[in-house]
Amino acid sequence: MFPKVRGQTLLTPFPKPLILLTCCVQTTPTSYPSIKSTACLGRHLARRLVEVGCTDVFSVPGDFNLILLDHLLAEPGLNNIGCCNEINAGYAADGYARWKGVGAVVVTFTVGGLSVINAIAGAYSENLPVICIVGGPNSNDFGTNRILHHTIGIPDFSQEFRCFQTVTCYQAIINCLDDAHAEIDRAVSVCLKESKPVYISVSCNLAGTVHPSFTRSTIPYAITRQTSNQESLEAAVEAAVKFLNESVKPVLVGGPKLRLGKAKAAFQKLVEASGYAYATMPSAKGQVLETHPHFIGTYWGAVSSPFCLEIVESSDAYIFAGPVFNDYSSVGYSLLLKKNHMIIVNPDRVLIQGMQEFGCVLMKEFLELLAEKVTRNPNSFDNYKRIFIPEGEVPKGEPGDPLRVNILFKHIQALLSKDTAVLAETGDSWFNCQKLKLPEDCGYEFQMQYGSIGWSVGALLGYAQALLGIKRVIACIGDGSFQVTCQDISTMIRMNQPSVVFLMNNGGYTIEVEIHDGPYNVIKNWNYIGLVEAFTNGDGNIFATRVRNEDELIAAITSATTVNQDSFCFIEVICHKDDTSKELLEWGSRVSAANGRPPQTYT
Repeated sequence: MFPKVRGQTLLTPFPKPLILLTCCVQTTPTSYPSIKSTACLGRHLARRLVEVGCTDVFSVPGDFNLILLDHLLAEPGLNNIGCCNEINAGYAADGYARWKGVGAVVVTFTVGGLSVINAIAGAYSENLPVICIVGGPNSNDFGTNRILHHTIGIPDFSQEFRCFQTVTCYQAIINCLDDAHAEIDRAVSVCLKESKPVYISVSCNLAGTVHPSFTRSTIPYAITRQTSNQESLEAAVEAAVKFLNESVKPVLVGGPKLRLGKAKAAFQKLVEASGYAYATMPSAKGQVLETHPHFIGTYWGAVSSPFCLEIVESSDAYIFAGPVFNDYSSVGYSLLLKKNHMIIVNPDRVLIQGMQEFGCVLMKEFLELLAEKVTRNPNSFDNYKRIFIPEGEVPKGEPGDPLRVNILFKHIQALLSKDTAVLAETGDSWFNCQKLKLPEDCGYEFQMQYGSIGWSVGALLGYAQALLGIKRVIACIGDGSFQVTCQDISTMIRMNQPSVVFLMNNGGYTIEVEIHDGPYNVIKNWNYIGLVEAFTNGDGNIFATRVRNEDELIAAITSATTVNQDSFCFIEVICHKDDTSKELLEWGSRVSAANGRPPQTYT
């Protein structure tokens, strides 16, 4: 049991928010409840979502959130997208926030909340601002000895709240109206400031209750603009310039926290000013411009782009802007980097050569000022040009030969433009999509830090909804991942999203096979085309086909980009189970070795 619980703030980095609401597909009733008051809690929350740019919410209904959903639906400019399950609704909010800067999901108490929590944890790991809204118990039940449904059978309603404390940066339990206005505003502003998910629980009997604090029009509130400590900023830049100008061949590497630091433009400014060769970490693909002449590819240890590893690791000075060094990005901790050669630029602090650390220095401001002060030095790029040998062309397949994965991605490459975006699922798609050369303004997203298999289906729903009418999303998904979360393909069809899904059907969890093989990595083959057509059920604009060779692939892509360019397109690609990228083979063996290290013994 717990009485009124105030929101709690955890100190964490600051990304953007996502929005996600929960609702289900159902037959159209003869009439809906009449929503009259605009001065109630539910409408205030709805207006706040619209105000911060969240015009779509992803939801699954339950008895504790139904009245709240009524009021969210009544708000002009707020579109509700009912999802098949909570985890996909959460993933959709994740995908939506990646483009819109904030996402929202609405679920019901505990059974919905604990179902969506995996998606919220993934958003937390990726620094995405998602507003997770839960319809909670009646306010009169708090502090009593009652046992409610949707609980674990004890008179303590705090289980869900305690679980969310570890994966959100702010939690608000709204079970009285006196401070509900302040709690909602505080949660939304913290979400935007910290760029992490927040949790808002609204008692089911309060959503439609009128209160004087909920005025018809919200009064915009200020989110404090963060700035660097000027003295610390100047000292950090001075130390960095001294180190870099004394170095022979500095390089620059962009990391995934460039988004968190809102520093993509500042990073590119430094690229132009410094003349350095520059690369991207794998999880930062899409965050740096790949069409600049000084771009040398992906730095990913032993599975880096050709000649990129040699240039980065042989450098006597490397700047990593917003890096995340984990066992995946370091290929089983096998990077050969030296601390005394490194500048690490985090969203709010800078570490130089492993010794000098400067706090309260924002990444964007540091990179911008460094670009003004640094001496131009193209030596690392000149070295790259000297050793670089262009890759060969992928040969065309013989008529009737089974389709190879490298041929598939040659054709996906040809689809990319400023009017497209790529979404890659956990698995071999990580490695194959990493090799795609992104045109300027072509979007790219994947989830590397959390690496949740099945993320891409829900994320595609949200990402494509955010990009509707702007870009067409091309998703690369493995059959194993697809089987985890496939239901919301039906929601994409219902929402008339024109995405193109390439389903790689190779009979199992290929990425796990390359780490450690076993019978558990083999899955039951489905009739995927039949499944998608069943989701449509005669009502939807789709194109679904299966391809086994290059000629069939070309015909399918031609159809998807011409007569079916406004349709949801699903292309099942039959692949050999051992047809994987060479990078996955190398990466898998190194990650396996890292996982298999024996325990330390002490004598």
